[in-house]
Amino acid sequence: VQLQASGGGLVQAGGSLRLSCAASGRTFSSYVMGWYRQAPGKQRELVAIINIGTTTYTPDSVKGRFTISRDNAKNTVYLQMDSLKPEDTGVYYCTAALSIGSMLDGLGDYWGQGTLVTVSS
Repeated sequence: VQLQASGGGLVQAGGSLRLSCAASGRTFSSYVMGWYRQAPGKQRELVAIINIGTTTYTPDSVKGRFTISRDNAKNTVYLQMDSLKPEDTGVYYCTAALSIGSMLDGLGDYWGQGTLVTVSS
């Protein structure tokens, strides 16, 4: 599986962006999909997960502002980001894993190249 993330850019605080991650391969629907981000000088952190169905998880830091979704027909996962804050700035990576456990541990089987999100104050 190859993952290609897109949609990053520069946005003012309070604005919105939608990230997309297109996956190659026929087994996309079998993978748990997620987004991680890494800010300069900080550790990578989990942003959102969606399982092979429609169950999702977002940590408190983005809950109510970020929404993850997937379109298995298009082999694509999305991250809708609203009410963006300067602390949301970072490189966002999409990742695919065969289990929720691996995803939560940051041990995805496949990773995209990352897309930069910059939120100005």
